[in-house]
Amino acid sequence: MAQLGVVRALLLPLTAGMAALALAGCMQTGSELAMAPRSDLDAMAYGQPSYSSYPTASADSGGAVRASYTASPRYAYAAATPAAYVAAPAAHDAPYRLDAGDKLRVVVFGQEGLTNTYAIDAGGAITMPLIGAVAARGNTPAGLAADISARLRNGYIREPSVAVEVESYRPFFILGEVAAPGQYPYVPNMSVESAVAIAGGFSPRAKRDSVTLTHNAGRTVVPLGTSISPGDTVLVGERWF
Repeated sequence: MAQLGVVRALLLPLTAGMAALALAGCMQTGSELAMAPRSDLDAMAYGQPSYSSYPTASADSGGAVRASYTASPRYAYAAATPAAYVAAPAAHDAPYRLDAGDKLRVVVFGQEGLTNTYAIDAGGAITMPLIGAVAARGNTPAGLAADISARLRNGYIREPSVAVEVESYRPFFILGEVAAPGQYPYVPNMSVESAVAIAGGFSPRAKRDSVTLTHNAGRTVVPLGTSISPGDTVLVGERWF
């Protein structure tokens, strides 16, 4: 019994010391600030860096943590990253230029006698009631509509409203080593390759890697994927071997 009392006397201070250490650890853990990890996408969107790579900070060291954080290279990157991106404006094709062979739908609102389909003649003009011939070659549909409005306003209609659209485009031409060379109706977004297909395909002697394209009086050797325009001429050459 005396020995048991000695053992209990020795264990009591040891147990009390371990309990004190455990309590101190719990109190220290409770004083820490929990920081939820943030993704890099959040940092880019809101201008704040990710905390996932930083250790948690104690409540009494906030000033030091903020100072070290703002001095870090990662903070500088996050501050320089914009919150939103502005897309560059999309490029657009040049306005279509009218020429002989184009058929136009001209609408004069409220004037059924003037609204009709007009073909651009060999002289590059259309002929309408009241105002006669109106030059169209080299003009755009919008520009032609403005010219018609000006002519009608000059003694015919007080406030004319005119719209012009292309009903059918002038044809294109394909010559040389194809099955059926000739003149064909133009279809929007055509390429040299589709033009060859419309003409029945290459002949056995055709040079198939490039063709000569005549566009606006200029000639260029182009690959098959090149776009063509109304009135263009495609010449498929003959291969030599």
